[in-house]
Formats: sequence, C-alpha cells, structure tokens
Amino acid sequence: MLVVGLLVIALGAFCQSSSYVPINKIKGWSWESYWLVQGLFAWLLFPLVGALIATPAGESLWGLYASNPQASLLTMLMGVLWGIGGLTFGLSMRYLGIALGQSLALGTCAALGAILGPLLTGHASDLTTAVIIGVLVTLVGIAIIGVAGGMKSAAMPEEEKRKAVKDFNFGKGIAVALLAGVMSACFNLGLNFGNSLRWEATPDIFAGLPATLLVTIGGFVTNAVYCLYQNGKNHTFADYGRGSLWAGNIVFCALAGLLWYSQFFGLSLGKGFLTQYPTLITFSWCILMALNVVFSNFWGIMLHEWKGVSKRTVVVLVVGIVVLIVSTFLPQLL
Repeated sequence: MLVVGLLVIALGAFCQSSSYVPINKIKGWSWESYWLVQGLFAWLLFPLVGALIATPAGESLWGLYASNPQASLLTMLMGVLWGIGGLTFGLSMRYLGIALGQSLALGTCAALGAILGPLLTGHASDLTTAVIIGVLVTLVGIAIIGVAGGMKSAAMPEEEKRKAVKDFNFGKGIAVALLAGVMSACFNLGLNFGNSLRWEATPDIFAGLPATLLVTIGGFVTNAVYCLYQNGKNHTFADYGRGSLWAGNIVFCALAGLLWYSQFFGLSLGKGFLTQYPTLITFSWCILMALNVVFSNFWGIMLHEWKGVSKRTVVVLVVGIVVLIVSTFLPQLL
C-alpha cells in the first residue's frame, strides 16, 4: 500500500504540473477571463464531483457542513487565504525571477503547510523527528533547483535578463514570495481544520474530499473577485460574449481544471492508502509540493526551457530533482 499511495500522489502531481499545457491552447481571452472560467472547473465543479463521490447514500454535503459549522467555516476561510497565495505567487517571480521566486514561495508553502497544520489543530505530536527531517530535505531539494535556475539566469545575455526580470526588486520580491508561500500553505491548514468533515461510512481514500471542496470554494471566491475586478479595469468583459471562441476554450479550460484538481483528488486517495503510515500522512503535503516541483521541471526540460545551459547547470538541476524524489519516502526510512 505504501508504494501505491506514493504513486497515486505522484500521478496527481504530474497532472497538476501538466495543467498549464491546455491553458496555453486558449485563444483570444485575457488572463483574467480564462483564469476565472478554468477556476469554475478546477475549484467548483470537479471538487463538487469529488465530494459527492465521498457522500454515502442518504447523506448530504450540506448536512455534513451544517453539523460542523466551526470546522466548515475555518476550512473555507483557509481557502480564501490560499487564494491570496495563488494570486501573489506570480508576483514573486515577477520581482525575483522564476528560480528565486519559485524556490522561496514553494519552499515556504511546503514547510509551513506540513508543520503548521498539526500545530494549529492540536496534533503537534504528529511532528516527529522523521517528519521534520523530511521537511528540511524537501527545502534543500527546492533550494538546489533554485540554484540551478539562478545559474541558468546568470548565463543569459544581459538583454534577456532584463526581459525576464524587468521589474526586479529584491526587498519587495522577498516579502511577496514569503506572503505567497504562507498563504498557499493555508490549503493544507484547511484540510487539517476539515479533518472532522467526513462520514464513517466513507472509504479512507475519499474521506478528505468534502474538506477539499470547502477549501477550493474559498479560493474560488478570492480569485473570482480579483478576476472580475480585472475584467472591469481592463474592459475585458467582452471576452465572455465571443461565442466563436467558447467551443475550443471551454474544452481547454475544463481539461486544465481537471488536471489541476487531480493533485488534491490524488492527495486524498494517496493518503487513504497510507493510513498505516502516520508519518507519511503528516508529511503528505510536503510530498505533493516536492513532486509538483519535480514534474514542473520535467515539463521545463520537455519544453526546452533548459536548452543550451551548461552541463554543470544540468547536473545541479538533476541533483535537486533526485533530492526531492528521495525526500518523498525518506521519513518512512528513518
């Protein structure tokens, strides 16, 4: 079951890392328009389907949430905060570049998500030495990949550097990256606060899906408000009326949403297979974040984003990926 659980989480991470491929196929819509439409699928429709799969016959999601109002409210609130993290994540790369910005944001998200969840929900005893070591090794892997990204950037011509990070601002970038990481970590906090939002009759592999729905609803609210504001500011509401584009764009938005949601559907299924391994259950958020980084860089290689870099840079990148892969099962070996 250990290998199956890790493979299921890995499959979800791979799907998430692939979600930007169909997004690149969307034509004629502004960012805010296609982001909102894919969000309908990623944060509302597919999570609702997942939660309904977890609902036993004769039960209702509304009844579950209504019977646990405090847990439901906290779970959704964490989703709202997670939504802020998603919106500020891009800014961290704008001010620091992809390598440093992504490393700081994802590193903060991975570490705080894994550690604060048990601390804030009264399960500090779950933070064993093995979990802490696993978190630290994950951070090391992300940092090594960040170094590889920095080496790649340093080798770029000065003109390309300015294009890549034209708004570079170290102080502002550090602040935004840390904010993005802290807010993004709130997704796992929401899952922890929502641990009670389940039925005894629901199989373990589906047990976390009702809480996932509340987190993504909260995130949808944040993103929808921002996207609609940008529609008004940029006069892009007309995007939604361009009927000739809907047929193709809706398919790619739905596919992107399904791939994105797969990471958390896979996380719930994977944790269901890891019930005999409490250390990995606690560490599962870090596993997902580590594998997201691994597969994101896999796509970067496949799409030739690392083409032309030195062999030394490639070696550093591969070392970072290997460290992250090792980190996913290291706590169980300690």
